[in-house]
Amino acid sequence: MRRNGIMRQMLFLMTFACMFTFAMNAEEKYQYNEFYFQRSSLFELLPVDSDDIVFWGNSLTNGCEWHELFGNPNIKNRGISSDVIQGLIDRSEPILKGHPRKVFILSGVNDISHNLSADSVARVMEKLIVKVKTESPNTKIYLQSLLPVNNDFGRYKAMIGKENVIIETNKRFEALAEKHGIVWIDLYSRFVGPDGKMKKEYTNDGLHLLGAGYIVWRDAVIGYVNE
Repeated sequence: MRRNGIMRQMLFLMTFACMFTFAMNAEEKYQYNEFYFQRSSLFELLPVDSDDIVFWGNSLTNGCEWHELFGNPNIKNRGISSDVIQGLIDRSEPILKGHPRKVFILSGVNDISHNLSADSVARVMEKLIVKVKTESPNTKIYLQSLLPVNNDFGRYKAMIGKENVIIETNKRFEALAEKHGIVWIDLYSRFVGPDGKMKKEYTNDGLHLLGAGYIVWRDAVIGYVNE
């Protein structure tokens, strides 16, 4: 009997240790890096007002000069490389207090790289949508689909085998757009090739965009920007 009790205690301790390790690993995945704080601290000092259009997201957004691409000084870039959707939520205050006219959101691929499921990514995206609608109700929200990736480059190991997760996440994002009455923009279909991968003329690492890719993106959203 005593031996059985000791075994149960050991099993409990081993289970607790595994759960603790898992929790710590999950937490570590969402430790924001130095660049996040550098760039978000800058955004805290840069005003956003009700005439502005905000492009909000991760490295894909960060990598473009949006005001030049559209010839519109009221377009603000609020992208941060490596950011996750929760990061957008955590740094939303300087954006939403200005009540921008429009926000174009593209985020979620980094969440997927951290092994989140499509359902989990959609849940945190819904938190962001609700936050925007609550804190800046006159801001028009444009939810953009995730882009395809191309793992032929072998650059981002965390994205290997995640092609279907991107597709499933986009389905859930589209459903969220319908549920909350916001605009859904399908970028995915403009970038994907017949092999299901991002076309190589738009990327040189399988994830981020070359200039030609930003032209495709611009052409996909210019009608929404100008409406």
